[in-house]
Amino acid sequence: MALSVIELENMEFRAFHGCYPLEQVVGNRFRVNVTLTADLSRAAASDRVDDTINYLQVFEIVREQMAITSHILEHVCERIIDAIYAAFPQCERVKVKVSKIAPPLGGKIEQVSVTSER
Repeated sequence: MALSVIELENMEFRAFHGCYPLEQVVGNRFRVNVTLTADLSRAAASDRVDDTINYLQVFEIVREQMAITSHILEHVCERIIDAIYAAFPQCERVKVKVSKIAPPLGGKIEQVSVTSER
């Protein structure tokens, strides 16, 4: 078995995640990275999108999950991972990093991130 890695990097979304009420009203910018590991040797041989993990579908899964408001980024990561495994059970590993850009922490900070992997 030959494992391949598919990475969707720096997807940006406006979403309303946060534990402060204002964050859930005003929203913030988020960046999401997804790394998928799977045996894609069949797809490599067939050259058919039906035999691989369609990254357009992965993007849509991430967009759908980012539209559901959560208090903490850990919850967002786990929902994304669950949804990807449900759609693509051939995944051996799924890693998701969700970053909140310029979080309201009372000082200058580029981003805060949570990474989950299963």
